Amino acid sequence: MKKLSSPFTEIKTHYDVVVIGSGYGGSIAASRMARCGQKVCLLEKGKEFLPGEFPSNLREAAKEMQFNKGTLEAGSENGLYEFVLGKEINVFKGCGLGGTSLVNANVAIEPDGRVMADASWPAAIRNNLGEFQEGIRRACDMLKPNPYPEGKNGYPVLQKTEAMRTSAKFMSEEFRMLNINVNFEDRYPNHVGVDQPKCLNCGDCVTGCNTGAKNTTAMNYLPDAVNFGAEIYTEVGVKHLERDDARNTWRIYYHAVNSGRDKFKAPSLFVEASMVFVSGGSLGSTEVLLRSAKEGLTLSPQLGQKFTGNGDVLGFGYNNDVPIHGIGKGDKLEPGVVDQVGPCITSVIDMRKRTPFTEGMTLEEGSIPGPIRSILVSALVTFSRVMGRDSDRGWGDFFREKWREVVSIFRGPFKGAVDHTQIYLVMTHDDGNGEIGLSGDDEVSIHWKGVGKQNIFKKVSGELASATEALGGNMIPNPTWTKILNYDLVTVHPLGGCPMGDDATQGVVDHKGQVYKGSSGTALYPGLYVMDGAIFPRPVGTNPLLTISALAERNCKLIAAEKGWTLSYDFPPGKSSPNGQQAKAGVQFTETMRGYFSVNEKGDYSKAFEKGKQENSPFEFTLTIRSEDVETFLSDKDHDAPMAGTMTAPALSPHPLMACNGRFNLFVRDAQDPERKKMVYNIYLQSREGKKYYFEGYKDVQNNKGLDVWKDTTTLFITVYEENAGGKVVGKGQLIIEPKDFAKQLTTMKAINTHTKMEQIKAVASFGKFFAGNVFETYFKKIR
Repeated sequence: MKKLSSPFTEIKTHYDVVVIGSGYGGSIAASRMARCGQKVCLLEKGKEFLPGEFPSNLREAAKEMQFNKGTLEAGSENGLYEFVLGKEINVFKGCGLGGTSLVNANVAIEPDGRVMADASWPAAIRNNLGEFQEGIRRACDMLKPNPYPEGKNGYPVLQKTEAMRTSAKFMSEEFRMLNINVNFEDRYPNHVGVDQPKCLNCGDCVTGCNTGAKNTTAMNYLPDAVNFGAEIYTEVGVKHLERDDARNTWRIYYHAVNSGRDKFKAPSLFVEASMVFVSGGSLGSTEVLLRSAKEGLTLSPQLGQKFTGNGDVLGFGYNNDVPIHGIGKGDKLEPGVVDQVGPCITSVIDMRKRTPFTEGMTLEEGSIPGPIRSILVSALVTFSRVMGRDSDRGWGDFFREKWREVVSIFRGPFKGAVDHTQIYLVMTHDDGNGEIGLSGDDEVSIHWKGVGKQNIFKKVSGELASATEALGGNMIPNPTWTKILNYDLVTVHPLGGCPMGDDATQGVVDHKGQVYKGSSGTALYPGLYVMDGAIFPRPVGTNPLLTISALAERNCKLIAAEKGWTLSYDFPPGKSSPNGQQAKAGVQFTETMRGYFSVNEKGDYSKAFEKGKQENSPFEFTLTIRSEDVETFLSDKDHDAPMAGTMTAPALSPHPLMACNGRFNLFVRDAQDPERKKMVYNIYLQSREGKKYYFEGYKDVQNNKGLDVWKDTTTLFITVYEENAGGKVVGKGQLIIEPKDFAKQLTTMKAINTHTKMEQIKAVASFGKFFAGNVFETYFKKIR
């Protein structure tokens, strides 16, 4: 499977549609709008992971963790595993191409009909649930949910599933197998042209599927979007939106993650679009709109309200009398062998038929992923001592439990007490009164006073105790749900923050996700939508992915019909996508140059510099140059690489200009003088006002009298044209690299597309050797 994404250096200035985020809502929006013939650009803050690239041990997993609590941040800026720590509730979500679908448990379950008929939803939804049901069918056509085939096609009956049957019978509750988005047959290719193998039962669904069997959006909706012309860009974090009514467009401001632009305090990059889908998830979408409101976009007072953790509760049935085999294999998985762990979740004890429905809940088994197995023994032994509650008594049972514990301590998590541990995830109905806001530095923050003390969570605790009692185990609640920690909760299903409503006093968006314009009434912003779990006005009491997907499918169909676009759902004839070659090591660096520019001197660079200085007409740029293949970059005679960034030139615009579709050429020989070389910069510029320019610059690398290597390699002669290279000259100037900026530039030099430290060192060293060699050849070779 080849990568779907491209680097930000290839983003164009304008698209018909920009989608922010790549979870279920964003992926569906990208797929469906591309199928409507729209020019689509999808922006994702996280990285793209192919099967085999997800962490398989604790050391690798630790590198992909990020922790955010208001102004405090730790770990990778866009690590795959994102933990947002709030007041009394914490959130875990995924950050990568595919969003949380990369790290969820795959469960595709319909909500209780009473939930969708509840008055909290807009009338247009609850009065026409047929549209929602059609959305479910469309989502299932793409996500391909199906139950685990126990006892069939080489798949064993799982011990954790059998244990759930025992618990359900003891509790007198309904047991059933779940539909999950996992592939249990080799499909070469699948319905969108991606080669997909079958599941090997490794149990590592929630740290990332290294087999490729998990039906994340990266296996269906996203490649489908690409098949219909969508462009996908990763490591792009959106800051806020701005409406330009005069030009009838949206401006999306973003930063290039890990590019080094922040070291220069460079202005935000931007792209424009006629239509925007904000799909960053409950926290991400709300955060973008909160920042947009702070920048002047008038939005509903409901923004940030009705946040819910979907009643999530995590628990453990520790050291049961029966084996469970619920610990994922990680790097211990035998290639090609179907294991006994199974997908993360396969079955449910369904207690949603209770009256009122808000008392209902779903109780599912799970697996602990292999990459974190090394911490399980010490953690579970400790938790069992501090907060565990044994469900059975007797000296015989006591000694058997202690022996299993000793076995785990000495032989590891695949044996003894930990191997006999059932993992539970419960979803129910909290009151949905959480709030999402911004901290002092405009980062997302969560507030929800007393959430863990709600009565429903005491009832959940009782059900977990019953499920564990049936297996003779030790019930351990969520370790944070204790008196000493103020009964804090952890959710993996954050919803709300941009809730639906029938007008702006009740919600941020209308029934199809379109954003209300103002704090009251029903006026809507043209072309602005939220499409993900953020639009939920309440919890749904079970895994929400299918509900999110169904609403997104419904809303895309309504939007297409409103615009008069044809939306086809047919799949093209089956054809495997090219596997592509292994990505080669590349290099990236960011450069800032400053100087002066004059529109009143169009012939001589030095005169233009002096005149610009007199006119107080500065010119500055911060550009990122990125080569995806350093070997080709260095061996090609043009030494060509893409570049993008921003330029600030008050003579052209009072605001920073976007610089895109640029090309950089390093040490190109002059056709007229072989001893002379140039570094060439060519790039298109666009102002916020919509004016277009073309920037041309070069550094003249030649051995004049005296040792002028620093001056030659740090002085850029620039010309700005109208529209393109053939346009009228607007002005000229000169830029230089200041020593302080050069020092920062060196820190931005990094290898890309590498997997080991040695590969990184080799890529950067190759570039450095080439650069130094050309400098030596030009300035020092003739000095004997």
